[in-house]
Amino acid sequence: MKIFDTLQRRKLEFKPIEDGKVTMYVCGPTVYNLIHIGNARPMIVFDTFRRYLEYKGYDVRYVSNFTDVDDKIIKAANEEGVDSSVISERYIEECKKDMEALNIKPATVHPQATKEIDGMIKMISTLIEKGHAYVAEDGTVYFSVETDPDYGKLSHKDMDEMMSGLRDLKVSGEEQKRNPNDFVLWKPKKEGEPSWPSPWCDGRPGWHIECSVMSQKYLGDTIDIHAGGEDLIFPHHENEIAQSECATGKPFCHYWMHNGFLKINNEKMSKSLGNFFTVRDITSQYDPMVLRLFILSAQYRTPLNFSKELMEQIKASYERILNCTDKLTELSKSKAGTEDVMTAAETADRDKAEGYIKAFEEAMDDDNNTANAETAVFEIVRLANATASETSSKAYVDYLLNTIKTLLDGVLGVRSERKKEVLDSEIEELIEKRQAARKAKDFALADAIRDQLLEQGIILEDTREGVKWKRA
Repeated sequence: MKIFDTLQRRKLEFKPIEDGKVTMYVCGPTVYNLIHIGNARPMIVFDTFRRYLEYKGYDVRYVSNFTDVDDKIIKAANEEGVDSSVISERYIEECKKDMEALNIKPATVHPQATKEIDGMIKMISTLIEKGHAYVAEDGTVYFSVETDPDYGKLSHKDMDEMMSGLRDLKVSGEEQKRNPNDFVLWKPKKEGEPSWPSPWCDGRPGWHIECSVMSQKYLGDTIDIHAGGEDLIFPHHENEIAQSECATGKPFCHYWMHNGFLKINNEKMSKSLGNFFTVRDITSQYDPMVLRLFILSAQYRTPLNFSKELMEQIKASYERILNCTDKLTELSKSKAGTEDVMTAAETADRDKAEGYIKAFEEAMDDDNNTANAETAVFEIVRLANATASETSSKAYVDYLLNTIKTLLDGVLGVRSERKKEVLDSEIEELIEKRQAARKAKDFALADAIRDQLLEQGIILEDTREGVKWKRA
């Protein structure tokens, strides 16, 4: 298995630190709103890579954080007049719902920044003691990039480029910096912001320190894989390496994986352009598995362009898969109790399928090439449609069905079973229960019923004329 390592800019043979085990950290979302489809790309591609590692027999310890203290969270909380934890907890739960809909496996641990403050203070104290950080007059703590001769090794930027990259991150009091490239580890409290006591001042951590601390706590000083979107290479991951390695004196990570950007109709996704889509926006129109198939239709490091035309093509492809597995499932049921022996022709066709399985594994071994892996699965689906029939043996039908389920459900994470059809009467009954819950001001139950229907492909619309519903 080979992985393209961002640090060395080449594919490397994958060798975990400990035989049979993999430690993997994936930077998660900042929870101030519903996640958008750009957030979904790293979630899906690295969940798929995790699944493949497990398919290969590795025991994977997978950590993905929630950034639950941030300027955007604080801004949203102040606008609503609530504590920032209300915003973050709300959108953590909403994020988990979207992840479940997209069939993303829960991480081994989902740490939250606000619950790891003690660890951050400890690491910052270590950096100060070792001469890699300093305290300004107002209590701000900065990391001193000049003390790390390797600073910049991940992004391969020179100092001038780093300066331009830091423009968006400037904070008040920057004149206190010894070097313009120094970055914040701890910042003083401001009015209307959450804060924690520290040896330097009441305040809150900088963004970068949280992932270093959570990676170390839950995976160790040195980990196998650190992953995220390519927008995190600089400054976030660059700063993570610096503070982690200066604190521990050990290599932080052996393999850096970064996914490419997702564009909308060849343009950058932006609210100002009117092309900003949340996962919820898309899954209200398409089965979540269509979105997952779309995300995996390109190798993770390449740019991916979202368009309605492409989604319609993926939708049709997914329908072909479901039709195939429906057919195989019915054939298997109809042959219950029959002799379980393949014919010579079926054995030859099974050998063809084995070739496609090999192609699937070769694609995944080649830096998580899910595009080619999807192609191999579709070849097996074509083979099944062409060869499985009422005259087929149960052994052959079950082989095809289990193969598709193993590769599609197990590795690519795309459900191969059609959603159970919801009867109109059941929908109406649930809508009545939701209305009763709303009248009783049991909004948690009302929201739960709405989510239950959404998971079954039913979209509710509250109108002046009452509740209307439609199928996605």
